[in-house]
Amino acid sequence: MNRRSLLALSASAIAAPAILRPAFAQQATITGAGASFPRPVYDRWAAAAREGANIALNYQSIGSGGGINQITARTVDFGATDAPLTTAQLTERNLFQFPTVMGSVVLTVNLPGVQNHQLRLTPEIITEIFFGRLNRWNDPRIVELNRDIRIPNIPVSVGYRADASGTTWAWTNYLARISEEWRTGPGSGTSVRWPAGNGARGNEGVSNLVRNTPGAIGYVENAYAVVNRLITTQIRNKAGNFVRPVNESFVAAAGTADWTVENMAPDTIDLAGANVWPITVGTYILLPTNPVADRVEGSRNSMRFFDWAFRNGSQAASALEYIPLSSQTHDLIRTRWGQAIKDPQGRAIWTGSNA
Repeated sequence: MNRRSLLALSASAIAAPAILRPAFAQQATITGAGASFPRPVYDRWAAAAREGANIALNYQSIGSGGGINQITARTVDFGATDAPLTTAQLTERNLFQFPTVMGSVVLTVNLPGVQNHQLRLTPEIITEIFFGRLNRWNDPRIVELNRDIRIPNIPVSVGYRADASGTTWAWTNYLARISEEWRTGPGSGTSVRWPAGNGARGNEGVSNLVRNTPGAIGYVENAYAVVNRLITTQIRNKAGNFVRPVNESFVAAAGTADWTVENMAPDTIDLAGANVWPITVGTYILLPTNPVADRVEGSRNSMRFFDWAFRNGSQAASALEYIPLSSQTHDLIRTRWGQAIKDPQGRAIWTGSNA
């Protein structure tokens, strides 16, 4: 079965259950909300964990900004974000942050006659497109880069996220790295004032916008490009090489991550390396460090869920074109759970024996 089929079957089981529960045991339910970037893999983990860990997950894909707001308000058991919080922000909100997988943001286009991974774009051309200053696809700058492709003479239509989004955070951070004008103009963040284009909600919305609009270009998490059979582009990376958005270039970027930093969110955007894809990032879970009494079990069961997923879900993550974290990183996360998250009596909620 190919990866597109695996993505489309996100509700199917990922593995034989590793943890068997008695049939009469009451199933735990946890609630989470936030990033659409990891939704496909969370859906797959959730489908399998119902039997494998006896935990039901209700996850709402509302964007990173919504996830941060909901966990800050303590209306869900965990929030999910692709835009990591700083140590100061975590302290202010009494939150603990940890990564689950890594993924990549890719550029997708709808250009008749152009095949997947064919089109080559430079940082300079990408910036001009998203500023709205490069208006037609047969612009001489694009044609010169792509002499082996017949570029159609149609208008460029930019698509972007209309909601507060970690995918936007990653993409605009990349634009700010490659362009001083972008850094001091629209800037970077989960939401920016876009100079040109049309907005859509979620990775799902941008995927649909590109798929249904000839001449469109937009940024999405790679899994959405795969499942929607969108055409993705090559990008010239910091080393000066045109790289395709494929697993090898994602893994090359992921290999640079140092998860031991205080907020567990290392910088992995626009890094050096011959084969590095320039927009590969982690996606993160936010848990309260001080859950109130009626939320303690929700925090404990959230950790149980992700502990189970770390032990049993790496193959599914890879099949969905995410990059699993190493076992050493999983162990680091478990250690920090025990150190950071306490019940109202100050006792560690995670003791290593909760799974």
